[in-house]
Amino acid sequence: MTEVFAQDFYVIGQTAAGHRFQPSDWAERICGSLSTLRGRRVIYSPLLMPVMKNGVKALRVASELHDQYPEIFKEIVEFSKKNQLQVEACHDHE
Repeated sequence: MTEVFAQDFYVIGQTAAGHRFQPSDWAERICGSLSTLRGRRVIYSPLLMPVMKNGVKALRVASELHDQYPEIFKEIVEFSKKNQLQVEACHDHE
């Protein structure tokens, strides 16, 4: 596991070349694996949630995901690499 994946991190829906990743609901689809429904409202897990990062759709991935759901964590890391998406470490104030 590289250093950025050892802490909370963002997978940003923009490639290294600056192209926005499609489809537009990619982050919600990925987060759906750990979400629950309350009434008609989707509740995302604090381990994996869709967010906006600098105006771009992104995933916020908690480091605990690696221990609690290693297969989902592995899929997210592989997905980010395969699609050449930007990955950034989260900072405590974010």
